[in-house]
Amino acid sequence: MKVTFPVLVGTIGKRQYYATMMSLSEVPRFFKFNDWEQVDPGLRAQRVLNESRVPDIKRYMLEREDGYIFSSITASYRDTSPVQFTPSDADSRVGTLEMDLENMEFIINDGQHRAAAIAVAIKENTDLGKEQISVLLFREENLERLQQMFTDLNRFAHKTSKSLDILYDHRDSLSTITKQMTEMVPVFVGMIDKEKTSIPLRSPKLLTLSALYDANEELLGAEVGAPGTAEFQKNLARAVDYWSEVSKVIPDWQQVRSGQQLAQALRQEKINTHGVVLRALGAVGNGLLTYHPDDWRDRLARLREVDWRKAMGTRVNTFWDNVCIVAGSVASNRQARKATQAVLKAWLDLPLDAQERQILANLQEAGWKGLPTTAGPEVNGRQAAEVVSR
Repeated sequence: MKVTFPVLVGTIGKRQYYATMMSLSEVPRFFKFNDWEQVDPGLRAQRVLNESRVPDIKRYMLEREDGYIFSSITASYRDTSPVQFTPSDADSRVGTLEMDLENMEFIINDGQHRAAAIAVAIKENTDLGKEQISVLLFREENLERLQQMFTDLNRFAHKTSKSLDILYDHRDSLSTITKQMTEMVPVFVGMIDKEKTSIPLRSPKLLTLSALYDANEELLGAEVGAPGTAEFQKNLARAVDYWSEVSKVIPDWQQVRSGQQLAQALRQEKINTHGVVLRALGAVGNGLLTYHPDDWRDRLARLREVDWRKAMGTRVNTFWDNVCIVAGSVASNRQARKATQAVLKAWLDLPLDAQERQILANLQEAGWKGLPTTAGPEVNGRQAAEVVSR
């Protein structure tokens, strides 16, 4: 079956290509997926399709129908049958391209996950099939060129930092709360790195936006209401109130904000600016607001007694050793996060779930003696499910 569609002819890297617009409904018809997994890696022209990525991209399309966006799909065609370009006039680079679709083979150089997600999304919402995506078509040369195109197209792709994603995301309500909160909690104003996920050594910033976002997710949960709603305003006020109180019981933060202490010195000497601790403080806040809504501020004050130092002389501070400092370095993996959360919750005598109690038992069995009192009370029944879910 021969098809004809409008194109622009361009040149890049001394190679001619065609640029066209293709309706999303045509994407599955033009582009089929090779089973690269059965092919030796050295003989592949493309990486294996990671099917776990497709549902996320599909969900992005379906949930953001009024604002999703994609970059162009780049593909190479194998001209097993003649491809005919007809210019609109003698000197024009605008014209039509005719090809026999049944005898044409395409290899996607860039955009196979987009194409796969489009195919799934339009099955769930056929109206999306009327929309268009730009497509760049190159003539296939050989396997070596296909591989080079793939690596060149991906060579300079750089994932943006989580902090920058949060800063620029205007759809995520939790991002909005976190951004607004940084301008409402006095100790955070001007002290948050909004671009990086790890603070450079000499930076005057105190915390990262991504660490605060994770901490707010622990504090408030992922569903915080849409901006402008009463639920959103309640959660924003709760976050501002809580972190303002936390800043009062961690004097180091206040000293950095006032210029009495250098942020770089605090980050090197103590652990209370690290994401692993901030996230645990969010979980602590969730527990305090859930179980002690009337006197949570008084209970939070006990954090003043925590020794946030990483080391005591040449030795690791025993309070954090094997909790979130492992082999002398601060750890931020899931195990370290859960252990830090368990320790701080127990310090404030908050209810612990079964996993947190087991973590403390394992620490104490290994010789850890960080708590001056016994671990927090056990959670059971509905309360346990609530705490775990949060």
